[in-house]
Amino acid sequence: MNKKNNKKILFISSTGGHLSEMLRLSPMFKKYDYHIITEKTKSNMHLLEKHPNKVNFLVYGTKSNILVYPFKLLYNCFKSLFLYFKIKPKVIITTGAHTAGPMCCIGKIFGSKIIYIETLANSKTKTVTGRLIYHFADLFIVQWEEMLKLYPKAKYGGWIY
Repeated sequence: MNKKNNKKILFISSTGGHLSEMLRLSPMFKKYDYHIITEKTKSNMHLLEKHPNKVNFLVYGTKSNILVYPFKLLYNCFKSLFLYFKIKPKVIITTGAHTAGPMCCIGKIFGSKIIYIETLANSKTKTVTGRLIYHFADLFIVQWEEMLKLYPKAKYGGWIY
């Protein structure tokens, strides 16, 4: 029988492909005291049933509406701060995008280890969030070997899929 490690691990990502990649790490959920944060969309509500008391949502924040986006981002920053102190994670693992950026910054300030996994979708260019978090992540993982040219301190981890 596997013993569960009491270390609190926060898994955070935006919705869609980033969330799909992050959920591929679900075997880790059995080993740690985990928590999931993603954006609230109809397609993500199933997470509440599958992971009771282990899921929180941020506001869905696409950059398509440039007038509303800054307000959603600001709201998500404050909610991330609240959730950080509620969960108190020792480690934050993310597959990115914008939803994860504020939480990773907050976590770094307050002593959490940050593990960033650059998305599989980018094989030749850096993501905006990756560019930011690369500078302070404790472990930065790329899924394409050629991305090591762009992120020389990264570790090649292969595809999550």
